[in-house]
Amino acid sequence: MIRYGQDTAEELRFTAFYPRIERRNEHWVDIELRFELSPQTPAPADAADLTALVICTPDGEIFQIVPQEEGCDSEFQFTAAEKEQIAAFIALPDIQAAIAEQVAAAQRER
Repeated sequence: MIRYGQDTAEELRFTAFYPRIERRNEHWVDIELRFELSPQTPAPADAADLTALVICTPDGEIFQIVPQEEGCDSEFQFTAAEKEQIAAFIALPDIQAAIAEQVAAAQRER
């Protein structure tokens, strides 16, 4: 993680992800991603309830990965390696299928 305004980073290693997938509208699917971290790479001590908001297209392509604290914008940003870990999780067939199901469910409700 990189704190805005600083030039040092602490590289987080994720050990588990817990997604909550919701279709926002016809253009975007939001994935609130809770996670567990390796004990060797704890979150910054002053980060409160750190999560990731992954914004995807209805086809499951990642548009943006945003760190959040307590559901709001954070003063931290993810490093390229952290984003790669998150992207690899989102690319898993089960997650892609869950995104497709959310899109299909939202279309059925119309």
